[in-house]
Amino acid sequence: MSEATLPGEPEAGTAGRAGAPATAVVIGGGLAGITSALALADAGVRVTLLEGRPRLGGLAFSFHRGDLTVDNGQHVYLRCCTAYRWFLDRIDAASLAPLQDRLEVPVVDPRRKPGRRLGTLRRDALPVPLHLGRSLATYPHLSLAERAKVGRAALALRALDLADPALDERDFAGWLAEHGQSERAVEALWDLVGVATLNAVAKDASLALAAMVFKTGLLSDPGAADIGWARVPLGELHDTLARKALDSAGVRTEVRTRVTSVSPYENGRWAVQVPGETLEADTVVLAVPQREAHGLLPEGALEEPERLLEIGTAPILNVHVVYDRKVLTRPFFAALGSPVQWVFDRTEASGLREGQYLALSQSAAQDWIDEPVAALRERFLPELERLLPAAREARVRDFFVTRERTATFDPAPGTGRLRPGARTRAPGLYLAGAWTATGWPATMEGAVRSGAAAADAALGALGRPRDHLLALHEEAA
Repeated sequence: MSEATLPGEPEAGTAGRAGAPATAVVIGGGLAGITSALALADAGVRVTLLEGRPRLGGLAFSFHRGDLTVDNGQHVYLRCCTAYRWFLDRIDAASLAPLQDRLEVPVVDPRRKPGRRLGTLRRDALPVPLHLGRSLATYPHLSLAERAKVGRAALALRALDLADPALDERDFAGWLAEHGQSERAVEALWDLVGVATLNAVAKDASLALAAMVFKTGLLSDPGAADIGWARVPLGELHDTLARKALDSAGVRTEVRTRVTSVSPYENGRWAVQVPGETLEADTVVLAVPQREAHGLLPEGALEEPERLLEIGTAPILNVHVVYDRKVLTRPFFAALGSPVQWVFDRTEASGLREGQYLALSQSAAQDWIDEPVAALRERFLPELERLLPAAREARVRDFFVTRERTATFDPAPGTGRLRPGARTRAPGLYLAGAWTATGWPATMEGAVRSGAAAADAALGALGRPRDHLLALHEEAA
């Protein structure tokens, strides 16, 4: 047996034995697991972090393709994502993923007449909900009547009680229809935001999660929806800098390490089995996807563990195009009337020296996720030429796709009752992951919040200090 301590250090005992430091094993090196490990270590717990992949970062990672450094998908966050912003500060990366000074989203609809194809959603320095008033009043993708109805629906959405469990049983599209929203309004506004944040169109999304997204992001604070994204490869943040922070905190990090079982001892401690070794710890945090968590949970840890298997998944497709010249002058834009959803310029972040590299983020991609690359090329390149006239004269140097078939949990109505909290029925065993009951959809913010919640619960049970998490919780509140 080996204790979950740093190599070469004296053996540690249980938390309550002769004042010895508490020990923890965190299983999973995504954002939830990294957050749990840092929060536990910052409270003086000796932590071992285990990750089966050769890197940290979970599904928000980078890889190399020739001279390019490619993110598996485009990830953004909002100013209201206070937990993820805490995470960036904790790993000393905030300057590498800055926020917009003020929300501004260019929206292109190639079906419109010249001069009205480009609209912009931006905020003013006015209180909610007036901060979006001028933008909506001049938004060319909605009629005057539709804009007025959007305002009334937003006020009704703001009045919803997110604690009402009945909201989770309804779909968002039905609620929008009841509040006068046309199909055009759903496409041009509600799904424009909702698909990117929920990974589902309105008809497939829980009203509870949709209401949470819009109330928090657009109807809570004027700057809540300002957009931030990494200006460097995600791997630099979520692997390189995260591992540096873990090392500085004294966390023992093991990658390429697959956990085969988690089981309790009679003395209340835990055994974590990996090939050739058993780690002992006072606390275990399972920060892995729901199906993997189900496979590792010991009997009796959850009252209804099969519910984890009922939490569905939703795919995201990412299309990557490298041109021989610049075809996009903005950092990003969103599209209507096209299979293209959001397009980001990743040229500088990827290390490309000549030409331009665009990344297309395609959420709710059930219809596209298994299409061959040739078919996707045939579909998306003409669309980019339709949206970006400069692309018609450019030569495509490279075209490739990345697929995440289980990118997020499915935010369908009824999913809320399936999501467990951080605590289990087994003392010392906790759950983390964006799929747990954070109240948020499957985002980087949700992942970090879940990791903090698991660490907070574990530290409370261990009698360890939690003051260092107060700032995070206060921001999240």
